Amino acid sequence: MSSRPLAEFGDSPPPAERAPTYEDVIAAIGDKPEFNFDLLRRAYELAEKHHAGQFRRSGDPYIHHCLSVATILAELRLDATTISAGLLHDVLEDTSVTDEELKEKFGLAVAEIVNGVSKIGGIKFRSPEEHQAENWRKMLLSIARDIRVILIKLADRLHNMRTIHFLPDEKRKRISQETLDIYAPLAHRFGIAAIRWELEDLAFKTLEPEAYDDLVDKVSMKREKRQAVLDQLIVPLKAGLAAQDVKAEVSGRPKHFYSIYRKMKTRQKQFEEIYDLLAVRVVVTTANECYEALGMVHAMWTPIPDRIKDYIANPKLNHYRSLH
Repeated sequence: MSSRPLAEFGDSPPPAERAPTYEDVIAAIGDKPEFNFDLLRRAYELAEKHHAGQFRRSGDPYIHHCLSVATILAELRLDATTISAGLLHDVLEDTSVTDEELKEKFGLAVAEIVNGVSKIGGIKFRSPEEHQAENWRKMLLSIARDIRVILIKLADRLHNMRTIHFLPDEKRKRISQETLDIYAPLAHRFGIAAIRWELEDLAFKTLEPEAYDDLVDKVSMKREKRQAVLDQLIVPLKAGLAAQDVKAEVSGRPKHFYSIYRKMKTRQKQFEEIYDLLAVRVVVTTANECYEALGMVHAMWTPIPDRIKDYIANPKLNHYRSLH
């Protein structure tokens, strides 16, 4: 299944945020009668009370960060326990709230998740080497024990990256490199592509601002042409799938900037030599329908030799399965 994207890519990163509210979290959760809104409200009230008078470097009240993290988690369609823990993720580290108080007011699950996020927050990553980065990722996973700890930490890092321009230059670069080495790969491992893409683009913008701006200019110059090509692909593809009684979600998006940049660097190609600046995604119900859709694509357009990848027969390590 595909999830609603956290940000749209292809022209620029998300615009500056307006002040988030508790109502934004509720709106992102949507209509879920079974959702424990009482737990969420109590978590918000405690976070608002104990973070009162605390401000981020941007000058925003600290509770704005908690609400932004909770909204990201809500957009991922997570449960009340996780989103509530997201609202509370910094109370043990930054306020007078105790572990016992969390257990008493919110239960063992919320307290353990917040505890796990606090432990990860205390880790200092000191080695930028790639093989060491994998060790750091493994250590985070072993400390977390509960996947929800990692999901909250990813949401926390995403909002921190969205507001990173308020930090001193040296700290911005250190955090951005850490994001590329540790957190973006973790998002990829858990199959959260939207978070991975945005983390990578925001880190890329900080670490290589000239290359980023140059790439944005080159991609933006082709914006109208890109959209026209996507429309030419999606409309007949939807019609063909419907004619075959294949129920599918068909969507298109431009490739995110860091993906293009990495391909240019690793393959030593110029921007003009990168052909897959666009992607069309077809989500179907069964593996057989994947192959049926691919056959239809080959009937409509000429395949490019050696460019087909079968991740159904050979899934990726994170169990991702699709046809490219």
